[in-house]
Amino acid sequence: LVAQIPALVISTAAGVIVTRVSTDQDVGEQMVNQLFSNPSVMLLSAAVLGLLGLVPGMPNLVFLLFTAGLLGLAWWIRGREQKAPVEPKPVKMAENNTVVEATWNDVQLEDSLGMEVGYRLIPMVDFQQDGELLGRIRSIRKKFAQEMGFLPPVVHIRDNMDLQPARYRILMKGVEIGSGDAYPGRWLAINPGTAAGTLPGEATVDPAFGLNAIWIESALKEQAQIQGYTVVEASTVVATHLNHLISQHAAELFGRQEAQQLLDRVAQEMPKLTEDLVPG
Repeated sequence: LVAQIPALVISTAAGVIVTRVSTDQDVGEQMVNQLFSNPSVMLLSAAVLGLLGLVPGMPNLVFLLFTAGLLGLAWWIRGREQKAPVEPKPVKMAENNTVVEATWNDVQLEDSLGMEVGYRLIPMVDFQQDGELLGRIRSIRKKFAQEMGFLPPVVHIRDNMDLQPARYRILMKGVEIGSGDAYPGRWLAINPGTAAGTLPGEATVDPAFGLNAIWIESALKEQAQIQGYTVVEASTVVATHLNHLISQHAAELFGRQEAQQLLDRVAQEMPKLTEDLVPG
């Protein structure tokens, strides 16, 4: 057994050198940390020495003393680990250094025709709430196509919380071309210039033609008609204003895309004429 001790020491030293990690600690500190940082090493060594101490003919007292010492050392290491405060491991934040290249998808295209409404006007453009404005806008586009000879762009409607609750505005290619107020549930009594008397309500101006008008309650509708006022509901006011504006800006609405769509439509009925107009 004594003859094997040098070989054991050499093997241990060789293993330490081979498995040594490149750190700021020297070999001695690393050996101490590896041998005494984990109580399992002491417990395993104590078990081996304890078994040797029970073998007849061996120096039992020496082995049992070493066993007791290693058990005490293991108990001390474990107690120190339990008392030591566990420091939370720093969370390594994921570094995202990848910069996404800008693409044409980042460019927001403006609608050819658009309408923004305040939150009180949302029911007018919602079919689920019996909104009639969308149906009126479809009729306006159809009438415009019959009168002007080309189909105007679709009117994209969205809510805008920055507007006054009863406010709306009409935009062409992102630029406002008109705005006004509308009050669902009330009627606009427009004075064509021949109305007699006045009505209680909120005085205003017809947004489409600039005539004097009054927003009145539903109960005063018949009285206003008797006095000579032209009475229209809120959705009709907005639709009439939109119709007036797109008629005024018809030339700006007819672009290359509309011209191509018109040629495609004519080609279905008169292909020869289209070939002569657009050679190649």
